[in-house]
Amino acid sequence: MTADRTVPPRSAGPAGPESDADLARALVAGDGTALAAVHRRWAPLVHALALRSLGDPREAEDVTQQVFLAAWRGGGGFRPERGTLAGWLVGITRRKTADALAARARRTELVGAAGALLALSEEDRSRPEAALDRVLVRCELARLPPPQREVLRLAFYEDLTQTQIARRTGWPLGTVKSHARRGLLRLRRSLPGPVEV
Repeated sequence: MTADRTVPPRSAGPAGPESDADLARALVAGDGTALAAVHRRWAPLVHALALRSLGDPREAEDVTQQVFLAAWRGGGGFRPERGTLAGWLVGITRRKTADALAARARRTELVGAAGALLALSEEDRSRPEAALDRVLVRCELARLPPPQREVLRLAFYEDLTQTQIARRTGWPLGTVKSHARRGLLRLRRSLPGPVEV
């Protein structure tokens, strides 16, 4: 029988098995109680590794959640003969952290490209077509879905970081990042001229 790995089942039973080997077997079998026990035992290590690499507590928390979701969904991929449960989780953490760093680099490139379009120098402002550029950018921003428009407005006009935007809006940091990326990609497609991203 294959366990449904979309949502861990709730269990009213005891805390579950205690040894790593027992936890691993239960996790592979799809036991949600085992996932909770694995999380309690290894989340501090996973979070510390992610935080050391990312330097941002909220991003580290996102990565920690992604690691345990990946462990839950991919529990069948754990092979005790290849290493320990902790080692397997550390491997997942490294991959998810690398993904987060790559996404950060892509966002930085997109922000830089969009910032170049939004922030005009004094010399650019003196050109008659600069006013047209500003109007065009504002029109394109207005065409974005409200969440994307709000994230980009806060980022460019109020100079807030994504973490500050998450605090201001109450949205999860991952949601803010997604809105920023989608909004910047839409601007890139809709604004004329070469934008290197």
